[in-house]
Amino acid sequence: MFGKSYRQIKMNDMLFTPGRGSRSPTNAVITPRFELNSSGSISPLVASGLGVRADGPTQAPSHNPNPQARDNNPSESATTLPPAPTSEMGTPSYRLAAAVTAPPGAEAEFLLVRQLPPTPPLGVEEEGEYGRYVDSDLYDLPSAPLRRLADGEPARPGVALAGAEAEGSLDLSRLDVPAALHQILSQLGLTNAMCGEWRLLKHIVEAEFGPDAGVNTVLIITSLESKPEALPDSCKWMSKEGARELLSDVKPGGTRIGPYVHVGFVKSELSSDCTAGSTLVSQEYPPGITLVPMKSSTLRPFRTTNLVVIQATSGTCASKRSDYFACGDALLIDPGCCSQVHTELADLVNSLPKKLLVLVTHHHNDHVEGLSVVQRCNPDAVLLTHENTMKRIGKGNWSTGNTAVTGGESICIGDQELQVVFAPGHTDGHMGLLHVNTNALIVGDHCVGHGSAILDNRAGGNMKDYFQTTYKFLEMSPHVLIPMHGRINLWPKHMLCGYLKNRKAREASILQSIENGAQTLFDIVSKTYCDVDRKLWIPASFNVRLHVDHLNSQHKLPKDFSTEKFESSCGTHFIFWWGVAYAQARSSPALIIAASALAAGGLAIAYALRRKNGNQP
Repeated sequence: MFGKSYRQIKMNDMLFTPGRGSRSPTNAVITPRFELNSSGSISPLVASGLGVRADGPTQAPSHNPNPQARDNNPSESATTLPPAPTSEMGTPSYRLAAAVTAPPGAEAEFLLVRQLPPTPPLGVEEEGEYGRYVDSDLYDLPSAPLRRLADGEPARPGVALAGAEAEGSLDLSRLDVPAALHQILSQLGLTNAMCGEWRLLKHIVEAEFGPDAGVNTVLIITSLESKPEALPDSCKWMSKEGARELLSDVKPGGTRIGPYVHVGFVKSELSSDCTAGSTLVSQEYPPGITLVPMKSSTLRPFRTTNLVVIQATSGTCASKRSDYFACGDALLIDPGCCSQVHTELADLVNSLPKKLLVLVTHHHNDHVEGLSVVQRCNPDAVLLTHENTMKRIGKGNWSTGNTAVTGGESICIGDQELQVVFAPGHTDGHMGLLHVNTNALIVGDHCVGHGSAILDNRAGGNMKDYFQTTYKFLEMSPHVLIPMHGRINLWPKHMLCGYLKNRKAREASILQSIENGAQTLFDIVSKTYCDVDRKLWIPASFNVRLHVDHLNSQHKLPKDFSTEKFESSCGTHFIFWWGVAYAQARSSPALIIAASALAAGGLAIAYALRRKNGNQP
């Protein structure tokens, strides 16, 4: 773990927060990374409290069979957008997780609960092409929402936690521990009378990152007085050794072990022991993959880009295979932090082994802005990236050469193996990376932890590639998805299917708008997103253009639809009418006049420049 070691901070174990949007290439044009909900609204993010998104883009919490958390389900509409940014992130919520161990003298085991996968919206069945994509079983410690008591509400008696007084940052008297514990014991088919003394094991504080304030986890532990004769079908005993094996030697499609088990029982043994002297907040899960959310020049609701660090846990490369494309003792992925935290990034890089590899998933500024720091601290570091990405990275970010990757290359970091995955769609040089040991897929900006991604058409992004890459990811059957913005996702196939359904539903609505007479970009956006805040129509227009291109490539556009007219409407024409619509929505005559004048001036300048260019020899 980055920052203080567990030995130093004990129960106040600080974990990871995820990131936010994106800024575009070297020309610094902002490229939003979210699609719009057709209703213009969205529910708050649901999280499990360990820097993980324990569900798909349709947020249905998996750590509680009867969740009292909130859903965000883009399957109910074409796509989702994050909520509008606010100045305050609010108060963190809490979750209670419990480790219930076998009685003293019995085999050292603890109880796990099979986590419920996200469910489709009411009345929607997963069938057809999506029905065959099912995530494998995920087991973790039982958990439940931990409600904060209202002001003036008396404390709930009934549960005493030994060691709680030592945790100064946590006032358990203001949390409804008895109710949460009742839910947990119900999952296990137990009663509190069957348990011994409850002790506080860890207080896990999830760092704030937006759009929500995070979910802090209270992890408690007890031993049973006697082993029950029978358990619910969803529960099973697991030894520490068994959990460690399932976490470190993953079989694709096999049983998965969740983050509560890792942080509660086996983390210290499988930890990659990265920069203990750094002050950065981080999370290590799956084992061997450390995520460090660092402030970056990106769009709300995200505020950070996830720097991924993979470090050898057993010295140098354990394999003598000759087919490794590159070997190193540490790997950095997407050092995209802004200048405000370059000092922290430098400290991190200086603490890593000198045989360092750096991989960049794509060229956007919030993924490469820290490259110059890496090169300054370690001039011998080797940069791996696609040639289309490298030609868009400025010399100010990386001044020497790079090693081009195209997909399929194997990388060795000590005892860990990774495979490079060509993943175009977001850009034409976009790359992913599969961590073979844990079957975890690092997806760059193909997916984000909240909402969905905007594709950069100025950098070769296109919808056909995006669909193909999504299907490629599905066929790989990853156990975890790791985006560069937002929490990791424990239900990869569910999330990827959600992305496909969202994109296809959006494309169908765009085609319907065209069939109903929309000819220009503004016509299509205004009809397709009529119930969405006008200020979001500009980012919506980026993906609309790519959807129209995709429809055209499939010969689905009506014969009377002119692609030439559509393309000519994608510049000042769209901005003019958007400005008028935005002002009208604000019901301000002065704003309408100002917007119209500004847009008209832009049209006049564009027309003059076009005439001038047309008269040039």
